[in-house]
Amino acid sequence: MADTLKRQTRIRSKMKKHNPTGLRLTVFRSLKNIYAQVIDDNKNQTLVAASSVEKPLENKKKMELSVEVGKLIAKRALDKGIKEVYFDRGKYKYHGRVKTLAESARKEGLKF
Repeated sequence: MADTLKRQTRIRSKMKKHNPTGLRLTVFRSLKNIYAQVIDDNKNQTLVAASSVEKPLENKKKMELSVEVGKLIAKRALDKGIKEVYFDRGKYKYHGRVKTLAESARKEGLKF
């Protein structure tokens, strides 16, 4: 557990140094679901959120849910005028469902 906390702290501190806009796309992954948020670090406020718990996304496989959540978060962010964010994978390694979510958000037009 200490290694994951170290990784998470290291990633976020590096990101805050190189993040002029203060917007980041944060991912949280549980055993069954995946959640994504666009957070404004300057105001400490969540601007856009999407998750696999929402009604139209239920009853799919985990990888399919990651793709759908990535598309949904990108669409909602672009609707709010957010085009560029920094990707915060948190304590998770960049592969599997986290990577799938990021790639699907990129395909929908979100830049990071």
